[in-house]
Amino acid sequence: MIFANPFVNTVYAADLLQLYKDAQTYDAIYAASRAQRQAGSEKEMQGLAGLLPNVGLSANVTRNSVDTTQPTNSSRDYSSRGWNVQLTQPLFRWQNWVQYKQGQLQVALAEAQFQQSRQDLILRVAQAYFDVLVAQETLSSLEAQQQASGEQLELAKKSFEVGTVTVTDVHEAQSRSDLAAAQAIAARSDLEVKQQVLSQLVGKEPGVLKKLRRDADLPAPQPADIQPWVSSAEHSSYTVQSAQASLDIADREVERNRAGHLPTLDAVATYGRNKTLVPSTGLDSDATSGTLGVQLNIPLYQGGAIQSREREAAALRTKAQADLDNARRSASLAARQAYLGVSSGLAQVKALEAALTSSQSSLDANKLGYEVGVRINIDVLNAQQQLFTTRRDLAKARYDTLMSQFKLKAAAGTLNESDVEAANGLLGD
Repeated sequence: MIFANPFVNTVYAADLLQLYKDAQTYDAIYAASRAQRQAGSEKEMQGLAGLLPNVGLSANVTRNSVDTTQPTNSSRDYSSRGWNVQLTQPLFRWQNWVQYKQGQLQVALAEAQFQQSRQDLILRVAQAYFDVLVAQETLSSLEAQQQASGEQLELAKKSFEVGTVTVTDVHEAQSRSDLAAAQAIAARSDLEVKQQVLSQLVGKEPGVLKKLRRDADLPAPQPADIQPWVSSAEHSSYTVQSAQASLDIADREVERNRAGHLPTLDAVATYGRNKTLVPSTGLDSDATSGTLGVQLNIPLYQGGAIQSREREAAALRTKAQADLDNARRSASLAARQAYLGVSSGLAQVKALEAALTSSQSSLDANKLGYEVGVRINIDVLNAQQQLFTTRRDLAKARYDTLMSQFKLKAAAGTLNESDVEAANGLLGD
């Protein structure tokens, strides 16, 4: 059986910002979160309904049959019909008021969860995007290493033919060439996997991606102090905001269940008409009636259900408090890890930039030394491998640092599309 490829004929070149916008319209997780937000926004209206009047209309049509044995045997069939409108306006229902406040909090919870999902989408797209670029850089380095090893192999073979090197040099060059070829095969497979992960997020084959410019200056965290970031994470992180809203809802739930012991008072108004038709008796009737009053209900005993719900709500409130504590601690840890990731990443980038220059110089020196006979083939091969490894590590360190910046802002609850635009400005062809 042959399955159609959903990505055929959709190849295009794009950058990080474009792919993020594509993911906003395609990603199923984000779409589900958006629908959940819309559903949560209805909670306030549902709570408000408990404070507003309720109006109901009822109507009936009845066919009656009456048999009489005393004082005489008789049978009578007749019909009756009527309608009734009732309006009930709550005057005092404390649990309804608490439920309305809960609805407002549930709207806030849905919004915080949606904003968290939006941040997660940015992180998922950025991670997938950078993973593809790192995989491309790894493959490029291995292919360059394979080519350089092949050139060194040819040079070793020619030198062996004229007797200036031993067969060991040829075997070493062949070994490095074969190893680079094997590693390149694995790197191509890894690149394809990374590309498919990105495609699943955006719904298209992204094609050629813009890379981080070599002259791009990665910014340091502002403020350049870990404590403000930790403090912001503990209070402004969307996971913390969600946990705080859940705790507030749990508080209201305790209050709402306690209100089950309180009386309720409603204003009730009714208006209706009932008509009865009894043929050949003259007993027809047509009555219209209306009432207006207040209705008081006092709960006395409901089998212990109210007390049980109170205990359940109290336990759930304790759980919500523990969840909030955990959210704050997790946010604090995430902020610390991300800040240190940015700081160490920037230092690593500088060190690897210096190492790249040194590795290139070392390779040039070893090649010259090999040509004049003061270096052997393995020295050149090692220098080549060191250069390409450093180049790959430098690219990965730059993308990891940029990703840590995203994670730091996400931990603090400030990651948004403007950050994607800023990072996108560091990309080039």
